[in-house]
Amino acid sequence: MSTRIAVTGATGHVGGMAAGILHTEGVPARLLVRDPSRAPSWAGDVAVAPYGDREACRAALEGIDVVLMVSAHESWDRLEQHLSFIEAAREAGVKHVVYTSFLSAAPDAVFTYARTHWATEQALAASGMGWTFLQDSFYADDFPEFAVDGVIAGPAGQGRVGAVARADVGRSAGAVLLDLAGAGSRPGSSHEGATYRLTGPASLSMAEIAQILTEHGSPTVYRAETIEEAYASRESYGAPNWEVDGWVSTYTSIASGALDVVTDDVRALIGRAPVSLADLLAARAQRD
Repeated sequence: MSTRIAVTGATGHVGGMAAGILHTEGVPARLLVRDPSRAPSWAGDVAVAPYGDREACRAALEGIDVVLMVSAHESWDRLEQHLSFIEAAREAGVKHVVYTSFLSAAPDAVFTYARTHWATEQALAASGMGWTFLQDSFYADDFPEFAVDGVIAGPAGQGRVGAVARADVGRSAGAVLLDLAGAGSRPGSSHEGATYRLTGPASLSMAEIAQILTEHGSPTVYRAETIEEAYASRESYGAPNWEVDGWVSTYTSIASGALDVVTDDVRALIGRAPVSLADLLAARAQRD
């Protein structure tokens, strides 16, 4: 009997990339989505299963062996959504969960959102299901949006980050799923209990990121802030405290050195080097 696979977040960047890889390789998968109208035209098996709706998720996961669990969008109740989904998967008889986590996941991580990832990992490890963790660094794709009027301002100091292209995370997830389905480069590889740390090819400071953005047509400078200045400069957005903490700790986590990490895990999974920020920006310019 073939391995039955489901992909959450299948209309998003990471889940969509993984689902597309499975489709291209002829591996059927059930796509779990919130809005079925956004599912790709080729999708033949689509189920509505929003995180937090345990019954809908359990029903959507019936008969599934392996599920790619793309982490939910940041929210005040993201952990509760994750725990609900994990319980639904366990009840449905899922055997293995591939979870997109974060590189510095820990109970006391400087990056506040990474604490939820750690708690989710712990819940999966205790669930009785098999698991694989894809711990990605910050997405390189997001750095152009960090700049406001040509300035990236934050308390990152001289810290460095091995940011990864979002598509490389999707490709890595797709490669793991293909292996679990017996159709990848390592057919039958279980990836059981494996943690892959997904980074780009180099660790960059915020000043270097600003320089790369400038070289690719978006004049940008980095201005270091104190933590107090960072909170004050973000007050005008009127965002809830948990969200502002996440924004500021994006920079302080870089300053801490926790994300000054470069691994070869992307290459090991997808068979080629990860995309650099410069190459990512060049490809984006060609598309535009």
